[in-house]
Amino acid sequence: MDEWGKKNEIIVESLYEKGWCVLDHYISEEFRKELLNEQRELLMHGQFRLAGIGKGETFAIKPEIRSDKVLWMDENLLTPLQEVYWDKMERLRSAINQRCFLGLKSFEAHFAMYPQGSFYLRHLDQFQSVSYRVVSVILYLNDTWEESDGGELRMFYTRPDGIEDYKDFLPLGGRIVVFLSGEVPHEVLPTNKERISITGWMKDRD
Repeated sequence: MDEWGKKNEIIVESLYEKGWCVLDHYISEEFRKELLNEQRELLMHGQFRLAGIGKGETFAIKPEIRSDKVLWMDENLLTPLQEVYWDKMERLRSAINQRCFLGLKSFEAHFAMYPQGSFYLRHLDQFQSVSYRVVSVILYLNDTWEESDGGELRMFYTRPDGIEDYKDFLPLGGRIVVFLSGEVPHEVLPTNKERISITGWMKDRD
């Protein structure tokens, strides 16, 4: 089994056992920097837009709930770097299907940028208008990150005694977070500096 196979196996087993996984150094430093530089160029050209809540007719920009900016990737117009990342996600999707039998058929993703002071309140990635989202995947691209920078991903879970608890994870560059979209409530705590990632969803429809 090659390096990617081993990393994906760790993710898949954790996803199967507890519904989520956090794995550091998922991509090389070189690839992380290339993706980060590409995202910064896209930001400079003003292609990012304020993220909203809901989908279709229910879509609305609500900065009191979330204040990040996003740029959706078009599967048919991917850059060479984005194609490499897409291929990695397709391989992970296949591995998850083989172990977890989730019937994942496709992938969608966007670049996400949280400006200083921004946040995203507690939510689920799967709701009525996007019930097809099954697995969420977040890859962080930040150069450096300290605890004082804030911006943690807070993931909520139920302990064996039935009490809800949570874990906080810093958005360290190269770190990937994978979880079941409809089962893991989470939020992004206020960030004290610009926070950059790729956020995607594996779907049970094409």
